[in-house]
Amino acid sequence: MEFANSILETIGNTPLIKLNRVTSEIEALVLAKVESFNPGNSVKDRIALKMIEDAETEGKLKPGGTIVEGTSGNTGMGLALASIIKGYKLICVSTDKQSKEKFDILRAVGAKVIICPTDVDPEDPKSYYSTSKRIAEETDNSWYVNQYDNLSNTEAHYQTTGPEIWKQTDGKITHFVVGVGTGGTISGVGKYLKEKNSKIKIWGIDTFGSVFKKFHETGKFDKNEIYPYTTEGIGEDILPKNVDFSIIDHFEKVTDKDAALFTRKLAREEGIFAGNSCGAAIKGILQLKKHFKKEDVIVVLLHDSGSRYVGKIYNDEWMKKMNFL
Repeated sequence: MEFANSILETIGNTPLIKLNRVTSEIEALVLAKVESFNPGNSVKDRIALKMIEDAETEGKLKPGGTIVEGTSGNTGMGLALASIIKGYKLICVSTDKQSKEKFDILRAVGAKVIICPTDVDPEDPKSYYSTSKRIAEETDNSWYVNQYDNLSNTEAHYQTTGPEIWKQTDGKITHFVVGVGTGGTISGVGKYLKEKNSKIKIWGIDTFGSVFKKFHETGKFDKNEIYPYTTEGIGEDILPKNVDFSIIDHFEKVTDKDAALFTRKLAREEGIFAGNSCGAAIKGILQLKKHFKKEDVIVVLLHDSGSRYVGKIYNDEWMKKMNFL
């Protein structure tokens, strides 16, 4: 008989799918690593399990404990699945920018959700960074995950996602493109791929309102680069320890409008019902098309499922309200 002992054993080994229409103006082969095939419907299942297992090994997370994390939803979902199987309680702290579906889904799998304002400085006591730290300090037998600075995040991708992509492309990959938020995916996959072939280009997709691109190019953290944006899951107003800028060859910024429109195009032209940052990644590739040769093999990682964005990206009224349609 062939079966998994729990839902956690189904994490990873996601498919690589050729994009045929949405990137048709690019002659090279463009392959999507579709992470919504994970049980929690996003790439974050990988890091949630790894961070929990490492915390257990290190004695930071004890039986019956409470896990606390600042999460936009996807990491929360991964943590929730692992918490259910392993017997932990979970408190997720998020921002009012995130889609309602994300919070409903987290509550459905037993997480307690606390919502904080988006447009405050990270150091502000009301920010979701500060609030999650405070709750962890105030809660007995708790562990604060901190996916931004917890290097198990990067390690999860170095051990799983990177090797999967290398194997699936028979080592022929020439470019890896992915949206950057905590930095774990690009740094872990990028490190693995560059160790295999140092010529592979690692390109990060950023958003307007985020500090990554300017910091990467100038080494300066410019607070003037920070302003509110609607794209979920990528860009930051901090520099997470998981972003290894030395591995990243280039950052490309994509507008909120283009990210939203190309997310919808993915669904309608490829049948891939994907999340907000996935559209940004596709548009980023198209903006960089002059750099590709016909024989190149481009892998773009699509973070999550469109189910988290039904009330926003896939809702015409919301799109019109944002002047995206």
